[in-house]
Amino acid sequence: MGDTPDVLVLRKGTHGIPVEEYAAAVRERLPDATVRLARTPDAEREMIGDARYVTGMELDEALLDRATELEVFACAYAGTGHLPMDALSERGVAVTNASGVHGPNIGEHVLGAILSFARRFHEGRRRQERREWRHYRAHELQGSTVGVVGLGAIGRAVVDRLEPFGVDTVGVRYSPEKGGPTDEVVGFDDVGEVAAETDYLVLACPLTDATRGLIGREEFVTMPPEAVLVNVARGPVVDTDALVDALRSNWIRGAALDVTDPEPLPEDHPLWNLGNVQITPHNAGHTPDYYERLADIVAGNAERLAAGEELENRVN
Repeated sequence: MGDTPDVLVLRKGTHGIPVEEYAAAVRERLPDATVRLARTPDAEREMIGDARYVTGMELDEALLDRATELEVFACAYAGTGHLPMDALSERGVAVTNASGVHGPNIGEHVLGAILSFARRFHEGRRRQERREWRHYRAHELQGSTVGVVGLGAIGRAVVDRLEPFGVDTVGVRYSPEKGGPTDEVVGFDDVGEVAAETDYLVLACPLTDATRGLIGREEFVTMPPEAVLVNVARGPVVDTDALVDALRSNWIRGAALDVTDPEPLPEDHPLWNLGNVQITPHNAGHTPDYYERLADIVAGNAERLAAGEELENRVN
């Protein structure tokens, strides 16, 4: 058994995330190791040279070329499609992800988005801003059908939080024979049929070749006119032009988007000006507890690395 390795925390790609809090949480869990924070791009380039264990949101090939001692990169995202995975594997660098830490925070975000559309809080807000006391009719979530595309940690958390509301749920996953927490589980080939029968369609799947453009014009045309799309997956899972057409033409009632394509969403993009769209800047998972859960995984893997044990959440 070796010494627990020092940990280098990169700021790269954090986009305003309180990375200092993340580094502090890792440091608290590894009192016998040195946890360093690279605060600038120059510091990242300098400090990564002798680092065995690195964590952060992004790691490009230019930085990887400098990481001559790197053994593990602990990605702070669940998805790793943005990383140079082939180059990492060729170098023998183990890659872990943040799978499992997003469930509570993003599950609550999805539930809030669904309830917001069910109760039409956005309409209430508009009338409040106009100081207009005029009734409007809301909806009930009870009795609705919710489709959840992706039954990983996030999808399961969404289903768990929907359980008290008396809804019917349909899950979509690559291996439907494995079942899941939803009332019904189908494969990705049936996503069009799920879209056609759901009141709320939640996207919680990773971005892959199979899911890129998964929801497009054909799906929007078949969705019920009262349906709402909730996307906490990745922007390219949805055909943005088709989504704009669907919202403008009232093919669907609305959309709650925590992710977009392109991202960040340009200031002149038509999605900003549509009254039936709720946009959040890809921050559904940004809560203090997220970093605490992530720090548990990263610190635990530092100890596993020292002990020669299998790493949790390894993806390559």
